[in-house]
Amino acid sequence: MQKQKDKRKKPDTVPDEFGSILEAADFWDSHDSAEYEDIMEPADFEVNIKRRICMVSIAEDILEGLRKKAIYQGLSTETLVNLLLQKHAL
Repeated sequence: MQKQKDKRKKPDTVPDEFGSILEAADFWDSHDSAEYEDIMEPADFEVNIKRRICMVSIAEDILEGLRKKAIYQGLSTETLVNLLLQKHAL
């Protein structure tokens, strides 16, 4: 069994930088992160598990209008909807 382990191909070197998020995603989609544990560093971060996202159905014609308005204002549709709801909430 030791001979099989010695015959395994060494993992590809992780690039110092990726040209884009898509390039990084493509790399990790085709590589097993477990093969790179020796070069990984611990990371500290906080997660806000109290934040909730609620999904609400919106009529297609209203959503299309919101999308157009968001693009015109340079916002994401989600941001525009949240701003409008915040402004007009009871």
